[in-house]
Amino acid sequence: MRPILMKGHERPLTFLKYNRDGDLLFSCAKDHTPTVWFADNGERLGTYRGHNGAVWCCDVSRDSTRLITGSADQSAKLWDVKSGTQLFTFNFDSPARAVDFSVGDKLCVITTDPFMGLPSAIHVKRIAADPDEQMGESVLVLKGPQGRINRAVWGPLNRTIISAGEDAVIRIWDTETGKLLQENDKDVGHKKTITSLAKSTDASHFLTGSLDKSAKLWDSRSLTLIKTYVTERPVNAVAMSPLLNHVVLGGGQDASSVTTTDHRAGKFEAKFYDKILQEEIGGVKGHFGPINALAFNPDGKSFSSGGEDGYVRLHHFDPDYFKIPSI
Repeated sequence: MRPILMKGHERPLTFLKYNRDGDLLFSCAKDHTPTVWFADNGERLGTYRGHNGAVWCCDVSRDSTRLITGSADQSAKLWDVKSGTQLFTFNFDSPARAVDFSVGDKLCVITTDPFMGLPSAIHVKRIAADPDEQMGESVLVLKGPQGRINRAVWGPLNRTIISAGEDAVIRIWDTETGKLLQENDKDVGHKKTITSLAKSTDASHFLTGSLDKSAKLWDSRSLTLIKTYVTERPVNAVAMSPLLNHVVLGGGQDASSVTTTDHRAGKFEAKFYDKILQEEIGGVKGHFGPINALAFNPDGKSFSSGGEDGYVRLHHFDPDYFKIPSI
């Protein structure tokens, strides 16, 4: 399995996202410029210029026409995927972090960081079919969690929003009323900052990764813990195979302690675990720094990883991978 190395970012990667068809890969980094690539051969298609700070997160609409990005420049921008033009800018009073389109692309959730005395918040915006009619007002603003909210995604049927972040608590909110419906049980939950969250294809369960060196699988409706995957390094990124019962975890030590260690000792590999048995089944080495982003192609036949080293590595699986025995 030879990876395709994609060099287009000058700063560490922060997020990777495939479109629903699996033919485009969108990457975000700290260099202000989200980029789109062909997902089969790693060719760079183009960039989205306009942000003035690190871009933390992105999401693409179901029909691959719109892209939304959240940035440290205190804005979230809507883009035309094909032409790269800015369609609209949502401005905030603090850095925007996570973005996620609802099923149907009529709504979008955007989280903002705590900043200059302002608490962190989750904003729900209505996305207009016609960009000229787009409004900046929030339909709903949710407040309450302490510290940064690193991820917020829509729950099943857009009825809920699932959020997780620095206070290590996963919360489920009602999207109609804005009420807090559930928090995860502290005894079984993460002990440190939750860095990443990935939903299953059918949104019935989701995976969280944390700096407490573990990843956990949860039920989306009841918020019960299903599985825990223990590793020996902080987890910065998680992904779930849409095809096989595999989960991938990526991480490594802090960027500050990277330079003092051998690249093998830094444990900068993507680790594959059996989703059911919770056992490690393999690893993919290559990055020269912690892995900050992971994404599976919707067809399950390839995955990509983005690292602190500024590279995106695109891996197409060998036929042997599909023969790994699973339950």
